[in-house]
Amino acid sequence: MAQTGTVGRTCAWHGNPVVRSPAVRSLVVLSVLALTLSACGGDRQDADEPEGEFTLEVVDASFPERQTTAQRSTMRISVRNTDDRELPNLAVTVETEPARGEAASAFALSSDDPRLADKSRPVWILDRAPEGGETAYTNTWALGPMFPGQTKEIEWRLTAVRAGDFTVNYRVSPGLHGKAVQANGQRTTGTFEVTISDDPVPARVNGKGEVVRDQSGD
Repeated sequence: MAQTGTVGRTCAWHGNPVVRSPAVRSLVVLSVLALTLSACGGDRQDADEPEGEFTLEVVDASFPERQTTAQRSTMRISVRNTDDRELPNLAVTVETEPARGEAASAFALSSDDPRLADKSRPVWILDRAPEGGETAYTNTWALGPMFPGQTKEIEWRLTAVRAGDFTVNYRVSPGLHGKAVQANGQRTTGTFEVTISDDPVPARVNGKGEVVRDQSGD
């Protein structure tokens, strides 16, 4: 599963034991350093992810086909664990198909303008991501384990900020680190084709005489 960004592990030793005996001080320092190095380089970050194939399926997915700039919308993806085992860690990757270059973050395009410090040009602003799903990748969310038969509905609350025609691809996986993979024959990928116009957000006057803008987009 390709993801944007990197996953790293860092650690540091902080502290300066106060020991008067030089011999004992040396022994303490060496012991602490040994423990620190063991913690830094011992276990791999994906050590707890089981290796193997698991079955899961996207049972429903929705995102409004027509939107307008400044309008809020919701992208929903429902995933079911069709395996008879617990899925280690449901991971969902989202990519907005770029006009050029490589994919940027989930809801942005990548610019090749050398004058820009940030190459990511947003198409949508992410107002609310799936709770607790943040990872070190800029386009992937991890939603935790799933017991057999369980269905999870994942939501992203978004606001469109760029007009045009866009393709949003998504894929799901039973693990985040590539050891647990999806079995063949299941629906684990999909695409949304979205047109965003720069027309004003529809508005109406309510019974109190107030202007109310239509922000439904669900």
